[in-house]
Amino acid sequence: MSNNSLSDLTPVFFLQTFILELMHASEQQGQKHCEQLIEHIAKTAGCFFEETYRSDTNKSGMLDRESYTELILGLKNNIGGKFSLASSNQSCITVTNSSCPFGDRVTNFPELCGMTSSVFGGIAARNFGYAKVEIKKSIARNHGCCEVCVYTNREAGKDRPGIEYTDTTPVKEKQDIDNLQERIEESMQQIWRKQAKPPAKKHQPPAIVAKSPTMQKVLQSIEVVAPTLATVLIQGQTGVGKELIARAIHAMSERCRKPFIPINCGAIPESLLESALFGHEKGAFTGAIEVHQGYFERAEGGTLFLDEVDSLSPAAQTRLLRVIQEGELERVGGKQTLPVDLRIISATNQDLEEQVKQGLFRHDLYYRINVVRLSIPPLAERPEDLPYLVHLIIQRLNKKYNKQVQSVSREVMQKIRTYPWPGNVRELENILERSLLFTQSEEITDLDLELPTTVNVADEWKDIKESALVRVEQAYLKTALKAHRGDVNKIAESMGVTPRAVYGKLKKYAFNPAEYRSPSP
Repeated sequence: MSNNSLSDLTPVFFLQTFILELMHASEQQGQKHCEQLIEHIAKTAGCFFEETYRSDTNKSGMLDRESYTELILGLKNNIGGKFSLASSNQSCITVTNSSCPFGDRVTNFPELCGMTSSVFGGIAARNFGYAKVEIKKSIARNHGCCEVCVYTNREAGKDRPGIEYTDTTPVKEKQDIDNLQERIEESMQQIWRKQAKPPAKKHQPPAIVAKSPTMQKVLQSIEVVAPTLATVLIQGQTGVGKELIARAIHAMSERCRKPFIPINCGAIPESLLESALFGHEKGAFTGAIEVHQGYFERAEGGTLFLDEVDSLSPAAQTRLLRVIQEGELERVGGKQTLPVDLRIISATNQDLEEQVKQGLFRHDLYYRINVVRLSIPPLAERPEDLPYLVHLIIQRLNKKYNKQVQSVSREVMQKIRTYPWPGNVRELENILERSLLFTQSEEITDLDLELPTTVNVADEWKDIKESALVRVEQAYLKTALKAHRGDVNKIAESMGVTPRAVYGKLKKYAFNPAEYRSPSP
């Protein structure tokens, strides 16, 4: 506020600044209070706005759609937005805007979109009995405009993403996600407490951060998949936390009291891989002086996690296929068949479908390990998770190094939000660890990122922004092509653009929708 004269100050400007500062303070704590704060403010404000509108217009009883639209447009436009009605019918009211009431700073706090959702949804639910709010586009997420759909008919909103409101109670969906996350973490920590030995106090219990919609879908998939016997393939870039997801599946399964054995297939020399996995008999080869139980036998009754499964040799792939098909194995150099009872979870950062096409990975094994596929999004696609991850990592590093760091500065948080994180969560941990080691105060004010610390030239910033948008757009298009099996019309509908625009983007990135139209294996 120091850059503004007293004559520039208005109650609205003060309120906006106050909320942004409150958001920043809550964000630094990295806790659930941030979203709860937004929800509480929005619920209270929504009731106040509705009462004020009724008083000004002398309206009583339930608001009709015309009055509701007048109310939400009026309250937004009166505080600096540029909202207008895009469409309205008995099932859905869609409004758009080109200017956020919070200004450009909202890009640092995309969580504030939840305030619009709760205000619009709470008022609609009180008057129509039900509402689901879908924020299709958002200035906070660099879409250039906002597009908000308020579904007042449960059937119309059934298959749409968004938050549901009934009466004055915001979203059971959000509560369910919170409860699900608590159940998963509690299961994981129970196992951790049983397995952790007293000398290993420096190690921290596992925790999953899932504030972003994509990670919340992963949590929901874990709940569905974990109790089954299905083999699982986890795909994702290096450093996204594939082993953590595998541990969560194990913790939520009936095998949770049995061993969880992780193995990095790419870290074992090829000559030793089969022996490490399946064991060997005495005398099987030079140096085999006794019987050796492999990882499969040690995981009996539990879960075996095969990371970098794409690096398995052809011989190991053949043996693995037999274990999955027959539920039995033979040690290297052995003739006796041993029954095995375990669950296999595999992980890869490669495109296994492409490796199958190139003959580098057995197609029959691929289908066996790919009964259920979970795709973990890169950190660049999880902006909502960043402040929570930062807080969690700082807490763990404080215990590791006996530090008292509480948060990061606003400038550092802005760098974190801007940086693309090619190394994902692992890179974020390493960067924060280096910075925390040299921090003498309670706040990290400098981040050791290997990129220019200042971007003052407009062209440089434009290039960085466009590069980031291209990466996100490419990732989204690939996901949409797979989800809709190359149906451009459905992709266009999900993106809120014309099919012609989608074809233009596909041509730009040389994506062929025909390649995605075959049935999924």
